[in-house]
Amino acid sequence: MSDLSASANTSTEISKDEQPAGSLWLAIKKAASRLQDWFVIQTSAVKLTVIAMALLIPATGIYSLVLIQKQAVVAEEVRAMAGGDKVAGGLWTLNEQLPVVFGTGSVLSFLENSPVERITVIYKPLMWNVSERFILVESQGKQFAYYPSDMETKIFADKAVSAAWGGKLVFVPRAELSATSIAMIERLDQRFAGARPQSEKDAWKAGVSGVLSASLTLGLLGFLFFQLKGQMKSLKFIEPAQVQGSIEDLVGMDDIKTEVAQIKDQYQRRAEYAEYGINKPFNVMFSGPAGTGKTKLASYLAKELNLPILFHSAVNLETGYVGGGASTLNRIMSMAKRRKRCIVFLDEAQDLFMKRGGNRKFDDDTQNMLLAVLDGVRTKNDAEIIWIVASNFNSETMQMDEAMLRRFQMKVDFRLPNKEERAAIIGHYLGQRADKVLPDLDLRHIVEITEGRSPADLETIVNQAGITAVQAGEMIGTDTLMQAAERVMVGNVNTNTTKERERDRRIIAIHEWGHFLVDFEQERKRTGGDWDTILAEMKTLKISLKANPRNNALGFVFHKQGANLLKTKGDIEHDVRVLLGGMANEELFFGEEGTTNGAHNDITRVTKLLHHAVGEMGMYRKTRLNFGALSSDGQGSRNIDEETRSIMEAQSERLYGETKALLARLKPLTEHLAGKLMEAGEMSLKEALAEIRAFEAACYSFNTRVGLTHAA
Repeated sequence: MSDLSASANTSTEISKDEQPAGSLWLAIKKAASRLQDWFVIQTSAVKLTVIAMALLIPATGIYSLVLIQKQAVVAEEVRAMAGGDKVAGGLWTLNEQLPVVFGTGSVLSFLENSPVERITVIYKPLMWNVSERFILVESQGKQFAYYPSDMETKIFADKAVSAAWGGKLVFVPRAELSATSIAMIERLDQRFAGARPQSEKDAWKAGVSGVLSASLTLGLLGFLFFQLKGQMKSLKFIEPAQVQGSIEDLVGMDDIKTEVAQIKDQYQRRAEYAEYGINKPFNVMFSGPAGTGKTKLASYLAKELNLPILFHSAVNLETGYVGGGASTLNRIMSMAKRRKRCIVFLDEAQDLFMKRGGNRKFDDDTQNMLLAVLDGVRTKNDAEIIWIVASNFNSETMQMDEAMLRRFQMKVDFRLPNKEERAAIIGHYLGQRADKVLPDLDLRHIVEITEGRSPADLETIVNQAGITAVQAGEMIGTDTLMQAAERVMVGNVNTNTTKERERDRRIIAIHEWGHFLVDFEQERKRTGGDWDTILAEMKTLKISLKANPRNNALGFVFHKQGANLLKTKGDIEHDVRVLLGGMANEELFFGEEGTTNGAHNDITRVTKLLHHAVGEMGMYRKTRLNFGALSSDGQGSRNIDEETRSIMEAQSERLYGETKALLARLKPLTEHLAGKLMEAGEMSLKEALAEIRAFEAACYSFNTRVGLTHAA
């Protein structure tokens, strides 16, 4: 054990030491790749502009550097001349008594052929290390003015070291001259304006070239920064190493993972599949309810295949402009082609699957472009691009464009997890925080109430349980999970809305107990009065007088979803009775004029259930026909024939009467339960059943004492 620990620590230290270099190299590669991605999706004009700027930057920089080097040579020569100054203290003034004349020929020739008394070099620093210089030679009572060229300056500096006149050199800064001397020098400037050395003429060019190079560099970097910043928000490939987790983290999706394994095998052995004539593009459709793991599975597939993946929402293709979505798809295709082997993931693409020919022209353009992109007429490199298009598309209620449907060779249908899978998913998320979870946790109840919930919902419930546990300073237990499930599934509730409204609280209590007791009587009849079975199988979990802002309800019943996907005629009638129980109880206690609009949602659901039974399933009539299929929207909501309406009204009246008769018999029990609920504010199923048993036991004892039979 100690050896293993030591080796593990050593490997950790090595990885930490190697991380900075690898991270730097990875960052450089990512930046270069992102720059290439941005470049390939630009227009020709933008590409040419960027190339021109990229070429101008080094060109102007090199030109500026060459000029500076030339000027540095000239400046060095001037400094060399200054080194020949052997006049003690240096004469920083001119002999203004002597006349100044323009010298003829070269200054070197004059120095060799004429007697020289003094040589004065007047210099002025220009840009950086370049100097402008006049040479005044005193000879025979005059001062001969020369403005040597760059080459003459070099020869002059070389000979000054050994020539006889070298000791007569004096260097005078132009800034130190007197006003009279400066006036004379300015006249010389005008005279020599056309004969200045090339180094002086090029001095401004070096500066301008350097500034231009720096400006172009900063401009290009700024342009690329803002462009890449915008690209980061929309189009960006994720490398496989950046994907966290693995496909094994998707618990309870064995059948779906098997489908993905086929995609992986077909991609890795595409040459062998091609021998059997299977050489279509890799177009994959992910469809199913939200939160079932479509995006995660796509990222894990990219990691398994070691391919970069581009995530993009199809909602961003709806620009509202003709050609806007098509242009974005074109850019995505260009980026994918540059990568050659990659995955492109388009999420929320249900609108792209709808039939074409709508009123919005830009939608059809986007769909047509996607059809072209997904088409099989591609190059060999294009065939290595995997296109995964995910949506919440429901083929039962929406018609898909047939041309779009043909483009996908593989379709993976995601579904909601079943009971065993929900238990495994919740256990998986709890296992990630096992040290904060109570041991031997019973998950049966939480699994049952989450019927019809997606894996994302289950993760949210476990996370909410963790938040609740942290705030309470305790471990995650069964009660914590149930509180979290109520918070996620029902919403945030409060007591202040109905606390001071006694009349409303009583109406709500009577209403909610009406729903509960109708369901309870059915369960008691079905189970033969087995209280334990009723507690385990009854859908209702809690009755509360707390207000729910999510649906503007002043009270709610927290119940679990039914596991039966197929409903019989009796099941539908029971659901209708339960929904009518609230209003029926209000009428029993407060009269017909005392019923409230709190049953609005119940009546709406009853209407839909009865229309489904009568209009779509043909129940309560001789024929089994779906008249709703003949309506313009396929739901039968626009035109309901008189026969269907009359049957629905008759069945509603019958079921309402049966419900009211049942609740009339239980009116004393309702009164008792309503009082208890108003005192407590909310009651769980276990507490409600205990109150019912206690009430019935008390009634039985009273009947026995007064001589009444139990049946009575």
